Amino acid sequence: MTSGRSTRVTMFESQASMGEPSNEDLSSTDDVRTDAPLAYAKYVTFDQSLPLERGGELPEIRCCYETWGTLNDDGSNAVLVCHAVSGDSHAARHDEDDQPGWWDGLIGPGLPIDTDRLFVVCPNVLGGCRGSTGPGDADPTSPDGKPYGANFPRITIGDIVEAQKLLADHLGIRQWRAVVGGSLGGHQVLQWINRYPDAAKTCVAIATSPRLNSQALGFDVIARNAIQTDPHYAGGQYYDKDQRPDTGLAIARMLGHITYLSVEAMEAKFDPDRHDPRQIASQFEQRFSIGSYLAHQGQKFTTRFDANSYVTLSMAMDLFDLGGTRLKLMETFDEATCDFLLISFSSDWLFPPAQSREIVNALTALDKRVTYAEITTNAGHDAFLIAKDIATYGPLIRERLRDTETHPAVPSDITLNVDEESILEIIPAGSSVLDLGCGNGQLLAAIRDRHRTPGPPTTEHRLMGVEVAQENLLATAMRGIDVIDYDLNHGLPAFIDDQFDYVILNATLQAVENVVELLNEMLRVGRHAIISFPNFAYRQLRDHYVTHGRSPKAPGEFDFDWHNTPNRRFPTIADVRDLLGQLNVVIDEEVFWDVDQGQRIEPDNDPNLNADTAVIAFHRENR
Repeated sequence: MTSGRSTRVTMFESQASMGEPSNEDLSSTDDVRTDAPLAYAKYVTFDQSLPLERGGELPEIRCCYETWGTLNDDGSNAVLVCHAVSGDSHAARHDEDDQPGWWDGLIGPGLPIDTDRLFVVCPNVLGGCRGSTGPGDADPTSPDGKPYGANFPRITIGDIVEAQKLLADHLGIRQWRAVVGGSLGGHQVLQWINRYPDAAKTCVAIATSPRLNSQALGFDVIARNAIQTDPHYAGGQYYDKDQRPDTGLAIARMLGHITYLSVEAMEAKFDPDRHDPRQIASQFEQRFSIGSYLAHQGQKFTTRFDANSYVTLSMAMDLFDLGGTRLKLMETFDEATCDFLLISFSSDWLFPPAQSREIVNALTALDKRVTYAEITTNAGHDAFLIAKDIATYGPLIRERLRDTETHPAVPSDITLNVDEESILEIIPAGSSVLDLGCGNGQLLAAIRDRHRTPGPPTTEHRLMGVEVAQENLLATAMRGIDVIDYDLNHGLPAFIDDQFDYVILNATLQAVENVVELLNEMLRVGRHAIISFPNFAYRQLRDHYVTHGRSPKAPGEFDFDWHNTPNRRFPTIADVRDLLGQLNVVIDEEVFWDVDQGQRIEPDNDPNLNADTAVIAFHRENR
């Protein structure tokens, strides 16, 4: 069995017995994790050896895991939850009397990962110290039965996944309904899909990356150095010693805690009492409030975690590398059959959003079903464990795991405006469509519902949105529409040439920073393009300007003052026609409306004067 730390009092625990304050300023997402016995843990030992990716093997492995819910007859409702470096199998409470889990806000009856209808499995990772085989276990090849210690083989994320695959086979699970994980757990999720492309219907990767950047690697190197140069490390064989490398492990954890927080979170937490730290019993510096916090977190960590496991798992994370280029990532996920949900956090500098977008860009180029959201938060990397942020991104997971094709936004609640109706009429049934600035997704939902075909969308009928406003992005995803969080002012690098039949820019042209660049990108990505926009040469606007000498303003699309308008451009129909001519495009169809009067304006009735809204469909001349 894993060497039990609960039977030993560390030097820090001894100091803490002198009296340590319980203060909210010292709290973190780590607080729910303890060294308490896992009351609901299950164990299985696999007698066959496990070949390791970097050579060698483990003669046998034991897996500690917990489950929630009931596995259905065909095993199709199983969800694998993968934990981060310092996590364990106790992802959620099993009942009201149980200890808190580290993802209580996400897993449970009626929650996004709904245990009333899903069977959830969370194993402790290979190499860990909470029940699964790790460095603290006896080495079966050792004549005196000593623990592996530093001689534990160098494992990879791939090896961790292989151990989980043995567990899946043991439980009779041929395909996961979903694999879900954050941070290192996200690495496991991505590796599952890399190794077993059809192993899951849905892949949910949160606050993660295709590999660590050099800065993150540097932090891990320092952490391992702190542990391995601790005088009590004893070459990794410290399990029978009076003292262990607690100082090194505590410093490693302090370093980790800094990377989990954002600048904003640290300022909010520590600046108000920067020079008034909480006094705790510790050998570490406590001159500032952040010092007492780090000392508390580092010391507490040594009571529940093994230094060798920290070295083992941080190295596995550092060795993880699915590719540093888009082409390599496309090769990694080329055979994947699942749909993807990727979630990042705006203030996460350990696994920054740009790294999630690298994966998203590869998946979109492969025409995989993918939704991506960058959640706005000040919580940093820790956000994926914080209740407030779980409440924001949880609905995305709930939608992905929905067991029917019905969605909260059913067709009856969709009310299109006249330009959206015009766009809908232009697009032939069965077309693949990309909607830029898709709003709440109602136009895409209307396209889907009007031309619905049974089963999941195919490449030929692909519907996808791009949106930057978080509430709109969530609303689109809740309609069951794939959507990615992306700023149109950066172009469309996520998409390849001729990927869609139609690319739509609906009521967004006037807010775009570089109009020509975006129009060219639309014509690159789509075989046809459709734009709709307000016409700022509309009669009422001209009259308002000339008669009153004031910035143009009219009811509807133009009901803004000069100082609060979201528009950065003020296009007219004549201007847009001229620009399209300069771009050598062929206009396929034009629809003009006086929305204020509820009238369609014919092309020969001077739409530049009489229409307040225009819809223009066009394509590149050489197509």
